[in-house]
Amino acid sequence: MIELCLLGATGSIGSQVLDLIREKRDVYRLAAFSFGHNINKALEIVEEFEPDLVCAVEELDANRIKSEFPKVDVAFGNKGLQQVATHNCLCPKVINALVGSVGLTPTLSAIEVGRDVYLANKETLVIGGEIVMAKAKEFGVKIIPIDSEHSAIFQLLNGNDIEDVDRIIITASGGSFRDISREDLIKVTKEDALNHPNWTMGAKITIDSATMMNKGFELIEAHYLFDLPMSKISYILHRESIIHSLVEFKDGSMFAQMATSDMRLPIKYALEYPSHSYTEMVEKLDLVKVGCLHFEELSLERYPMLGFAIEAINKGSVYPTILNAANEVAVGLFLEEKISFLDIEKIVKEALNNPIFDKFALGDLTIPKIMSVDELVRIQILTKYR
Repeated sequence: MIELCLLGATGSIGSQVLDLIREKRDVYRLAAFSFGHNINKALEIVEEFEPDLVCAVEELDANRIKSEFPKVDVAFGNKGLQQVATHNCLCPKVINALVGSVGLTPTLSAIEVGRDVYLANKETLVIGGEIVMAKAKEFGVKIIPIDSEHSAIFQLLNGNDIEDVDRIIITASGGSFRDISREDLIKVTKEDALNHPNWTMGAKITIDSATMMNKGFELIEAHYLFDLPMSKISYILHRESIIHSLVEFKDGSMFAQMATSDMRLPIKYALEYPSHSYTEMVEKLDLVKVGCLHFEELSLERYPMLGFAIEAINKGSVYPTILNAANEVAVGLFLEEKISFLDIEKIVKEALNNPIFDKFALGDLTIPKIMSVDELVRIQILTKYR
């Protein structure tokens, strides 16, 4: 029996992990989980899966769970996330499906007790990739990607020599506004942005897909996950989201991983690697129905957020943290309808160019430095825009 410690059980990825548990109850057990603010869904999960430990964001929600399920251990806040990541159980697998920089600390906690981390939380590597990968090497653990793009690369590299790779190519759907000119982006609404053409995802990642920041984050993740220089990581617009990534080798051979747009497939592969065992959950790809595939250049002029991400990773140090924090706050403000869609770009650019952060780039990158910069970026933006 594999016992899962699931960070972010009520979100999109977390919900699909629960689908996998339901399909294979003889293989998986939900031992511990965390949730955000969806207390009603959390209560349903506790009743259905009977975990040992539950972590809430708020102490009030933790107390409610304890009152209704007195046999369940409860925790809350960042300390509680670390408890979930290190929960004492047999054959533990830690899945990080959190959204935002809050995912970094529990990832490090899991690594430091010798656990592999199955990672869907982009921000862990965006802001702390240098530290996380060094820690993983130190403790002899693996960081196994759950993102569809990185899962594709992970599969394609399996059995191949990384030295033979000429480049990896990450595909992008183009998001909700791929057919809208920059001029027309002035008047788009939150509802427009949340209407993704190919995927059903959480609100934040759907907005990131529309701005292309999501793809920028994925370039940074790939840099750390596969230990490749940015010069060997490229991107292309692929409308159908059938090819999830490609690897081109030095001899010109190009391999692609193809599948329907269903996140349960990369989740399943990560947990069962290197097996590709049968599942009824995921619809098989029918190439005749697909008919043809399309590829287009991804313009940094059209999608400047992608360029901001490349700028941040090239500068290194705290700049990816600045990028992430500014984006998180800006997306939140957009979802609250306090700023326009194009204001997201404006806020991120202002933060990256703010000279106040230059002093933090000096010296080694540390977790306290990352947290300080993250907090300062958020305070500055919220003071100005809220």
